[in-house]
Amino acid sequence: MSHTAWNDYEWQLIHPGPLTPMLHMALDAVITDEVGAGLRPPTLRIWEWAAPAVVIGRFQSLKNEVDPEGARRHGVEVVRRVSGGGAMFVEPGNTITYSLSVPEALVQGMSFQDSYEFLDSWVIKALHELGIKAWYQPLNDITSDGGKIGGAAQARRSKAVLHHVTMSYDIDADKMVEVLRIGREKLSDKGTTSAKKRVDPLRSQTGLARDVIIERMLQTFSGMCHVTPATLSQDTLAKAEQQVREKFATEDWIGLVP
Repeated sequence: MSHTAWNDYEWQLIHPGPLTPMLHMALDAVITDEVGAGLRPPTLRIWEWAAPAVVIGRFQSLKNEVDPEGARRHGVEVVRRVSGGGAMFVEPGNTITYSLSVPEALVQGMSFQDSYEFLDSWVIKALHELGIKAWYQPLNDITSDGGKIGGAAQARRSKAVLHHVTMSYDIDADKMVEVLRIGREKLSDKGTTSAKKRVDPLRSQTGLARDVIIERMLQTFSGMCHVTPATLSQDTLAKAEQQVREKFATEDWIGLVP
């Protein structure tokens, strides 16, 4: 069976104001499950962060990835998402993060690698239109001549696929390596004792404000399929808040892989 096309669907765009890191984790799960159950159309959600966070992947070890003292010192909340992939450090206004929650039919018959490339294709197109020579780097990176721009992760659940991406707009790299252990190791591997003060591929390569880049991305997306802006319903928010209490905020989940 072949996959469907982007424009076979009426899409919904959700871009609310800043939300807590925990609520973002829960919304990914709830919205994707709603798409899988046919309760909502395929959905693109743009994230705004209410607080700095380290987001670790579903299968990552908490102690291997996060320096708890560094996280405490910088007031960084540690959360675990439902998808795989690597740890990411985010601060409000310094990344562009989005989720696609899509019916599995959209990537039917594709390999995992093909599905990543397919679901990243609109962003690559948007970056090209912004003057960045970006490309998909298997399995889950978006990169350019200037280095890695972002990373993707996926989860397959209840007849739907969650695909989300975080791209660096302007990251405080010194702070990042005090919070993430892996960043430190990567730097020492390269014989570097200190990170550049900021990792800012989108800011430096476009010279544009973050909200302008997001607006251009949405123009590209809406040129590919029909998308209608929407707000988060009280029902969806209530389900997400319940999942925060029962799952995402619990020590059992955050420390799932110690």
